[in-house]
Amino acid sequence: MSREFWNEKFGGDEYRYGTEPNAFLKARAVAVFPEGGRVVCLGDGEGRNSVWLATQGYEVVAVDPSEVGLEKTRRLAEDRGVAVETVHGTAQEFARGYDGAGFDGVVLIYLHAPPAVRPEIHKVAQGLLAPGGVVLLEGFTPAQRELGRTSGGPGDVAMLFTAEMLREDFDGLSIEELDEVETRLDEGPGHRGVANVVRMIGRR
Repeated sequence: MSREFWNEKFGGDEYRYGTEPNAFLKARAVAVFPEGGRVVCLGDGEGRNSVWLATQGYEVVAVDPSEVGLEKTRRLAEDRGVAVETVHGTAQEFARGYDGAGFDGVVLIYLHAPPAVRPEIHKVAQGLLAPGGVVLLEGFTPAQRELGRTSGGPGDVAMLFTAEMLREDFDGLSIEELDEVETRLDEGPGHRGVANVVRMIGRR
């Protein structure tokens, strides 16, 4: 989906996916990311996840192709009294321009892409990890469309994830958690209601 698509989605003062972190991230981050570690949130949208991580003491980079989303990230960070580095671009663009040390954590929350692009994004995520670093991911499964859920996600079922697909994409990691679950989302107007998601934690 284009920068223009997301700039339009994130237009206005309302935060489309709310200002609170994803529940899976909130439940697992402190256990899997080292205290004070470096974390990058790829496709972070309006910043709810990166800003929350910063409030927990992490050094955070938020990457997104939407200038509008990043401006709202900076605004939210200022409101919460924390610092978040914002980088404009896709995950692939960020990785091509990044030459620093690896990250202790890479966060992929609802970063969906067409099948031709998805494995590349997931390879990028693995490549950004320091030894011992963790990828934390949540995304919608095909059941989201098959069951007619209205709680969010791409309309194209080919852009959704199964656990088996993620196991293949992240074959360079030790998979510590990988589950397809039914949950109830309450993440702003964009993600609200019963949803079918897959959650993964993988360690380099």
